[in-house]
Amino acid sequence: MNAVRKTFGAKVAVEGIDLVVPQGALYGFIGPNGAGKTTTIRMIMSILFPDSGELSVLGKKSAVESKDRIGYLPEERGVYKKMKVAAFLVYMGRLKGLDSRGLKPKVMEWLERVELADVAKKKCEELSKGMQQKVQFIASVLHDPDLIILDEPFSGLDPVNMRLLRDLINEQHAAGKTVIFSTHVMQQAESICDHIIMIHEGKKVLDDTLGDIRSRFDPRVIHVDTVGADDQSDLISSVAGVSSVRQSEGIYEVKVLDSMDQQQAMQNILASLPVSRIEIKRPTLEDVFIEIVTGGSPSGDHEDVRAKLLAGSKETQEIGS
Repeated sequence: MNAVRKTFGAKVAVEGIDLVVPQGALYGFIGPNGAGKTTTIRMIMSILFPDSGELSVLGKKSAVESKDRIGYLPEERGVYKKMKVAAFLVYMGRLKGLDSRGLKPKVMEWLERVELADVAKKKCEELSKGMQQKVQFIASVLHDPDLIILDEPFSGLDPVNMRLLRDLINEQHAAGKTVIFSTHVMQQAESICDHIIMIHEGKKVLDDTLGDIRSRFDPRVIHVDTVGADDQSDLISSVAGVSSVRQSEGIYEVKVLDSMDQQQAMQNILASLPVSRIEIKRPTLEDVFIEIVTGGSPSGDHEDVRAKLLAGSKETQEIGS
């Protein structure tokens, strides 16, 4: 994808995005609702076409030329409601070019894996939304695609099924598949991806591995939980290597001087006062996003940005989300 741009009337949904996803990678598209993630995915899938720029998929000029090598779970959930679950999946497999011989056992094996074997003969409309979502995931991987694209795959799932789906995605990745998925819940990407694409207001603002992101945006903060109820802020502030101290929800957030090794700062704190817990704060993707959007300025409205990340459901997303 090279300098891709897409507009809807006066709204610029995607602006100048460059992107290369290596074979066998697991990439997460993250950003708040309305950022441009789904529009980007739809252009990769040739559902939408860019106003300008170029893109190729699996070495072809469009996804249409490689459609049987791609598995796609769209943002809009949908099954053939009157079809029975197993029959629906057999039909989807046949559409993707699978031989009918041996297809039904393969469908049943997948239904067993997602704990839906007992609904094989039920109509799709009889299933809960979460169950339908798992059926659609099966439809996206049943034909053993080389590239799997999942748009908000965890939306609407309970924690147990989120973990199940996460394990299945990891399994596909371990088998050498290229996986791209989008989410506005950044903790999900943090728990599964090895590479992050962060999109904000239609623009790519970050493109890096999770490890490099954490290194680049290290807040150099240590969390300290002291013994006793007395305020220890002044004592911690006097420790060598400490730049500043603030309390947050009963925990001391200790900022370390740039010139000081964080491990040494931890040892200095431990030698100065009784501590029940101490750990280096790892930057979250949410923290990184807020720092990028606000420019790292303390005057930026961090809480407003954080609220926008948390707010909104998929039912109320703007076009191009």
